[in-house]
Amino acid sequence: MKTNKYFVIDFDSTFTKVEAFDVLAEIIVKEHPQAQSIKKQIEEITNLGMEGKLSLRESIEKRLAILKPEKRHLPALIKQLKTVVSESFKRNKDFFTTYADNIFIVSNGFKEFIEPVVTEFGIKKENIFANEFVFDEADKVVGFDLDNPLSSNNGKVEQLKRLNLNGDVYVIGDGYTDYEIKHAGLANKFFAFTENVERESVLTRADHVAPSLDEFLYLNKLNTAISYPKNRIHVLLLEGVHPVAIELMKAEGFQVETYPAGLDEDELCEKIKNVSVLGIRSKTQVTAKVLENANRLMVIGAFCIGTNQIDLKAATKKGVAVFNAPFSNTRSVVELAIAEMILLMRNIPDKSNKMHQGKWDKSAKGSFEIRGKKLGIIGYGNIGAQLSVLAENMGMKIFYFDKEEKLALGNATKCKSLKELLALADVITLHVDGKESNTNLIGTEEFMLMKKGVIFLNLSRGHVVDVKALRESILNGTVAGCSVDVFPYEPISNDEEFVSELRGLPNTILTPHIGGSTLEAQENIGNFVPNKMMDYINTGSTSNSVNFPNLTLPTLENAHRLIHIHNNVPGILAKINKVLADNEINIAGQYLKTNEHIGYVITDINKEYNKEVIKQLRAIENTIKFRILY
Repeated sequence: MKTNKYFVIDFDSTFTKVEAFDVLAEIIVKEHPQAQSIKKQIEEITNLGMEGKLSLRESIEKRLAILKPEKRHLPALIKQLKTVVSESFKRNKDFFTTYADNIFIVSNGFKEFIEPVVTEFGIKKENIFANEFVFDEADKVVGFDLDNPLSSNNGKVEQLKRLNLNGDVYVIGDGYTDYEIKHAGLANKFFAFTENVERESVLTRADHVAPSLDEFLYLNKLNTAISYPKNRIHVLLLEGVHPVAIELMKAEGFQVETYPAGLDEDELCEKIKNVSVLGIRSKTQVTAKVLENANRLMVIGAFCIGTNQIDLKAATKKGVAVFNAPFSNTRSVVELAIAEMILLMRNIPDKSNKMHQGKWDKSAKGSFEIRGKKLGIIGYGNIGAQLSVLAENMGMKIFYFDKEEKLALGNATKCKSLKELLALADVITLHVDGKESNTNLIGTEEFMLMKKGVIFLNLSRGHVVDVKALRESILNGTVAGCSVDVFPYEPISNDEEFVSELRGLPNTILTPHIGGSTLEAQENIGNFVPNKMMDYINTGSTSNSVNFPNLTLPTLENAHRLIHIHNNVPGILAKINKVLADNEINIAGQYLKTNEHIGYVITDINKEYNKEVIKQLRAIENTIKFRILY
């Protein structure tokens, strides 16, 4: 594409996430007994050079003298560098091919390892300016081309003078040498690139800070793979979600803020004002009041199974999609349930407490195997069904009750009513959802229907059991052993005291809502939920959303994607298409799905649109939210 704009881009820590010399050091000193010391020396020299505290030529000479590289080291270096290209550069590969004639790589690194990396992005060989090694007959590096301007201080300035670019010049880099080009009057603007590293001495001299290439392209109205720079999308992750989720969202280019605990309603109302993506676990309550303050919120991710902590109706009315992890921690909850059944049947909690008090109480009284016992599962969803299979393999007889029709697995027997299950089970375990209608599902009346000496577990939701009735049933002997992982009120952080009527009761296991808290489960959730949220942001896909109509969409190619969320009333699709027809815009693809509350329309168009079209689409009556994917 013809333009009078030229783009001068640095290589180390800009085009790639790393300094190539640091990677080269890793390769060369791998087997060296002083490897760590050598790598540290290289890093220190690199940073001194980047901060302008060491002359460039001296920096190169010092590093080469320490490393003593050879040609045989280069293939491994190139291979590794190709895997660490900056994420926003990979996202915007079209930019490099579109403006290939006007993009220049100007680096104090070496052409031998830069060229193989950048040419894969369509950058022309003749537009790559860097130092070059000098090899001896044994292919060992014995120096570098001292006549190359880039081998000296102010080398980038001298190189730009020789290029004599006739037009607007924009420099993108992370080092002091990149700033020098602007300082010499050879560039219109210097963008400090901070996706990989931030240097204070560079930031203070920049015209703009570019946390990603997306930001640079957006500011300069250049073609880009997205309609809005992701570094401007503020993500708030609460309650110590798994680090893999943070890494995934940072790698995607989002501005990510984390907080180790939950926030109360007022705190969240204040915090959420500029948040586009919210990630929570079970403690944070996303109420209608919170959502009223969420002016920019697009999506909520519940890093757990349940979503009863989110006002789904209010979220839907606000046009906010909600995703959860319905399968990711299933195995962890099931394993805990089985472990607790065995412990309670053997009366282990009380025996363990006595041992800690110095009492030796060796007796088989009140101690039973789980084999042959009747397990009653209330709620036969993902967890209940998997528990059914594993418990049956351990010799238990399985009975279950669910309000919905569920297929029995193995030899499980479906009970016709809750009363039937309560009357026959030796062990009862709850795995129902958090619907309001399930409040006090198990109370005084239900405990009275149970066998005397029953083992009772609740790993579902705190409000489904009347805690006072449970306490009375433990004290009167109806419940011989009890395990509770969830409570009507749970502390918002680890610093708050846990208060419950169940504390101190015999043969009772109390756990702090850790049914799904295993490293495996949290990592699974940390992968699953962010990917669903990012799919929604990047493509509009709502697969597995708990409140939006589910749509799985094809990848967007050579088109613009328009996303329209509206109240589910007749005629909206016709109005959308009329706006497009009136503006002579052809539809390349269109997808519509509705649920009880909203309609979700995705329209792909293959023609440029103007601001008037967008205004008209936003102005359609009953529109909740409208956004554009480039």
